[in-house]
Amino acid sequence: MNIIIPQWHAPKNVRAFTTTRDGGVSQGEFAGLNLADYVGDNPQHVAYNRQRLQQELHLPQAPFFLKQTHSTNVVTLPSTDNQADACYTQQAGQVCLVLTADCLPVLLTDKQGTQVAAAHAGWRGLCNGILEETVRQFKGERHDILAWLAPAIGVQSFRVGSEVRAQFLSADPQGESAFSPADEQGFYWLDMYAIARQRLQKMGVTAITNGHYDTFTDKAFYSYRRQKNTGRMASLIWFE
Repeated sequence: MNIIIPQWHAPKNVRAFTTTRDGGVSQGEFAGLNLADYVGDNPQHVAYNRQRLQQELHLPQAPFFLKQTHSTNVVTLPSTDNQADACYTQQAGQVCLVLTADCLPVLLTDKQGTQVAAAHAGWRGLCNGILEETVRQFKGERHDILAWLAPAIGVQSFRVGSEVRAQFLSADPQGESAFSPADEQGFYWLDMYAIARQRLQKMGVTAITNGHYDTFTDKAFYSYRRQKNTGRMASLIWFE
């Protein structure tokens, strides 16, 4: 199993990873380590992939899989409510996890290693404030929060219409710098990493790291924009 480990200054008791396609048993368009049970993949393959994830990463318990809908809902784990696009916990051994295939996963912890969160930020959630809602869950000073922007679609791959740009600028005019013209038909390239940094910084989070990946061009990742019927990677975090 090929995984990505964030290169950030998280406390030693914090564990964080993002998976790639490598290491699973899914076949065809889902080939690899698909961890989503809602995309049409063989349920037995997904169950095996999830079991392998737990075993290979030595997870303290089975992850809590959210039903993600591009909302701004955040749940505090442990929970029975999975209708959310971010999860937060102050409980050791509780795994926070989000699934993505181009959307931006954001992992957060505090410098003390006593709080962690995972957020799924597609463009709608990012625009509407999923990162702000996630940060609001943290107790203590905002400057004690560390954020890692996990692999997502890159700026030269994410082409959006003028209506998407208008929604972002209506929510926060500063977002204009994250858009650049893509063509003469009124489309733009959107840098979701840049928007995420802006939004986090406005919330007082300044320790922000990202790996500069592009899930669309890098075949090591699943990409919804590259292939609509596809699997999902996991970005997960917990503390010991």
